[in-house]
Amino acid sequence: MTVTVDRRLSAPRSPRLTSPWMRGVAAVAAGALPALAFPAPSLWWLAYVALVPWLLLARSAGTARRAALDGWLGGAGFMIALHHWLWSSLHVFIVPLALFLGALWAPWGWLVRRLLGGAPGRDPGGRQVAAALVLVPCGWLMAELARSWQYLGGPWGLLGASQWQFTPALRLVSVGGVWLVSLLVVVVNTAVAVLITLPRARKPACAALAVVGLGTSAVWLWAPVPKRTGTVRIAVVQPGLIVGPQARFDREERLTRQLAGQGADLVVWGESSVSFDLTSRPDIARRLAALSSEVGADVLVNVDARRADGRGISKTSVLIGPDGPVGASYDKMRLVPFGEYIPARSLLGWATSVGKAAGEDRRRGDHQVIMSTGTLRLGPLVCFESAFPDMSRHLADGGAQLLVAQSSTSTFQHSWAPAQHASLGALRSAETWRPMVHATLTGITAVYDAQGRPVGSRLGTSRSTAAVYEVPLAGGHSPYDRYGDWAWHLAVILLAAGAVYEAFTRTRRVQQPSGPARRPVPRTRSHRPCPARWPARGR
Repeated sequence: MTVTVDRRLSAPRSPRLTSPWMRGVAAVAAGALPALAFPAPSLWWLAYVALVPWLLLARSAGTARRAALDGWLGGAGFMIALHHWLWSSLHVFIVPLALFLGALWAPWGWLVRRLLGGAPGRDPGGRQVAAALVLVPCGWLMAELARSWQYLGGPWGLLGASQWQFTPALRLVSVGGVWLVSLLVVVVNTAVAVLITLPRARKPACAALAVVGLGTSAVWLWAPVPKRTGTVRIAVVQPGLIVGPQARFDREERLTRQLAGQGADLVVWGESSVSFDLTSRPDIARRLAALSSEVGADVLVNVDARRADGRGISKTSVLIGPDGPVGASYDKMRLVPFGEYIPARSLLGWATSVGKAAGEDRRRGDHQVIMSTGTLRLGPLVCFESAFPDMSRHLADGGAQLLVAQSSTSTFQHSWAPAQHASLGALRSAETWRPMVHATLTGITAVYDAQGRPVGSRLGTSRSTAAVYEVPLAGGHSPYDRYGDWAWHLAVILLAAGAVYEAFTRTRRVQQPSGPARRPVPRTRSHRPCPARWPARGR
């Protein structure tokens, strides 16, 4: 008898695929790849294929548990690569933190294998691939949504944020927020992965790419755009990297005096620009009021100091006019985990011994504030609050004409952090149809119009200067501002529908018999079996 052996099935698999350690390294590397689409490399086009290696790895997992592990390790790799600049502050603590957040992608890895892996020895069918093209991007969005919770670090580095300088993507942002862009980027990655590994399912993959292309074109052609309502002159003061709070204040004061006679409507200083409580240092308050009078504009400062009333340390935005503080001040609401407070300090307080984690928790504000100079209504944000879409939307709904983010990334001066932070302003502007000023102590300072386009030139991390920008104002409300986070709400509904369908299918499969029913054969004397223990006749 001749036995035919299929070499494709009998050939041993490569050790690189079977070794759990090598597979783990591959998962971390695949997850790190999308970080190159963000600033400072800013290879925005890479985002549309950067997830493909990660998708192919999770799809090829031998078990569902292995696929979930691939998702987990890939998520950890993404977190480390995107936030590697935190090493100077957190040191080795960044590894367990990345592993903790990376676990949010474990369900996504399982979902990729479930929908794109198919049964053993058989590729998934067209309907299953079509479901993957819808549900895999939705699953990714759930991971982004979960880590966007402020106590898990916030929405810094959402995949859609990598498209901050791609004009068609900014138009999509005005319709569905950064969430919609993330969703469509993952659709493209999933379709490319299908075209590479499942050529028989090219029809649904090509259809998905066509839908993304046509949808983006439709938004580009027919989505509304903001209407210009006027112009304001905004001055920003960037003192540069200066050691010592008094020396920094003196430098900011000298730079601000240079703005006299330039017709500024508002002067903006960066985060932690004033390190003295104004009630306990009336001399500093008087100098700020004199600056406002000399320049002919209100000055927005940020006070990072221990309060004289004993309520701890807070980061407070204060608008200063010729007569002193104007209107209500704003206390930063969303603090940076480990940088400005330590979550569950009783358990994680040891982080202060391995890095520059906050030795004392900052005081948290409880509401947002709209400030007014008399001719301009502005909404202040502090530091990484510019990463939260809901905060800028709330300010726009409250009547803010201008968004102002006061920031300081001096601790990470020569890393990707300043560029990543400055890019967020383009997204918040496009989402709300409100121009945004991103003012920093040490750079990068940037200004964007109501469509997320740059206004003027940036102030890099090597600059110590003051600059005035002609900022166009806009009216109305963007579709995203009106309809909110419909993109991730839709993703939740689609995933829930997929889960219900999966449960229904499994229930039917369990209830159905495994094969056709066999009719019992009636026993008669002529058909009665002869037990083997009976002796044979004739012996």
